[in-house]
Amino acid sequence: MNSSKLFQNLKTLFWVILGNSIYTFSVVMFIQPNGLVTGGTTGIALFLNRTIQFPVPVFVAIFNIAMFLLGLLVLGKKFAVTTVISTLYYPVALAVFDVLLKDVPRTSDLMLATICGALLIGAGIGIVIRAGASTGGMDIPPLVLNKKWNIPVAYSLYAFDVLILVTQFMATDMDAVLYGIVMVLIYTLVLNKVLVMGNSKVQVKIISKKYEEINQAIQTQLDRGSTLFDIEGGYLRNESLAVMTVLEDRELPKLNALVKSIDPKAFLIINQVTEVRGRGFTMEKKYVSEDKKQK
Repeated sequence: MNSSKLFQNLKTLFWVILGNSIYTFSVVMFIQPNGLVTGGTTGIALFLNRTIQFPVPVFVAIFNIAMFLLGLLVLGKKFAVTTVISTLYYPVALAVFDVLLKDVPRTSDLMLATICGALLIGAGIGIVIRAGASTGGMDIPPLVLNKKWNIPVAYSLYAFDVLILVTQFMATDMDAVLYGIVMVLIYTLVLNKVLVMGNSKVQVKIISKKYEEINQAIQTQLDRGSTLFDIEGGYLRNESLAVMTVLEDRELPKLNALVKSIDPKAFLIINQVTEVRGRGFTMEKKYVSEDKKQK
């Protein structure tokens, strides 16, 4: 194994352990002490235990093994290995945190516990999923759906958790279930933010008679790529070209000033995009000489 691959594996291991530690901290500090219900594998196990007295540990073990095999089959060996790490680390961390944090004061305010617990759960799960792994159990079906049909992880995880919580109306106090639904709503939003954190970019379309000058300025002064595409005015029906570029949020003011210095009447359309992949962003830039451009 070369050094770069070893470093990548250690980096993945670090994020998996960190994400699970944050998740465990939330459970020990906010979820367990206040008797809050949640979704996921634990939520299903509690429901079956309260309705048909099915043992929680037995169900969790069976369900996690089934989900592990599903992840291995659909998502690959690397995913399965990191999921095993989560599965083994979580109960150990839970026991350790129970001891280390036993004398730490805890809030008895259910809403405050719900909000704080949800923020940490969303952050923890998001970190693990960004590392290409999962915390196991019910985290795996949303990842499978994302790979097969490109369904956003956060939304399918939210749908599963709400469904699990709704079924618990039959066996749990209604207030507890409602707090659980609030928790799922919050940690889904946080999870979604964590998954796209640092990846969002700005797409700008520029309509101007001086499109050629603007195009050159973007490439030379901002060191960003650009695309020219055909447009036609809706009123005068004049045909022309527009410039499109994608850049970091912090570069937008500089682009705006650059365009206005060339053409104060330029028309800019600015969109926030969730993620950008390709050369200049997730791949190295490749410069082409003027001679090759002309060829």
